[in-house]
Amino acid sequence: MHEVETLRTERFTLRPLERPDAAALFPTLSAPEQCRYLTRPAFESEEELWDWLADPDWNGRTWIAEDREGDVAARFVAVPGHEAGVEEVGYITCMHRQRQGVANEGMCALIDHLFAAPIDKGGARKLTAEVDPRNAGSVRLLEKLGFTREAHLREHETTHIGVCDVLVYGLLKEEWTSEGG
Repeated sequence: MHEVETLRTERFTLRPLERPDAAALFPTLSAPEQCRYLTRPAFESEEELWDWLADPDWNGRTWIAEDREGDVAARFVAVPGHEAGVEEVGYITCMHRQRQGVANEGMCALIDHLFAAPIDKGGARKLTAEVDPRNAGSVRLLEKLGFTREAHLREHETTHIGVCDVLVYGLLKEEWTSEGG
């Protein structure tokens, strides 16, 4: 497991996950409309959410975006892909901070970090992201960041809302510019 380094943006510190983050994320991750595009339904308790966030068998890394006042705004993740140098990224913005550019700002910092780090330290040559095609906001963000749609997998995944299509996006290191978002 690679270390989660603290990252900084103009408005946020992206830091490792801490136990109190479950309480901060719970209002968003307990709302069914906010969890529509997750592979699982909304969480019923902070304890259930914490068990999911801190699952010792999960091989990914989590960054929590926190503003200067200590308000948690989002969660960002990077998960090892099918081989070294390929990472899948993901994000969810807390509902009280949506449409404020949080995901864009945090993803730019995460992408910069993952492409700057050596592969043996959790760095990447390629990033991927999977998104439900109905999640228009996420599709827009990935495209704005310079990701290319590489696949549309029809009826690919069964989730709590039924059988879903999945779009697969990719971004190569040489395609990224820090101004991407």
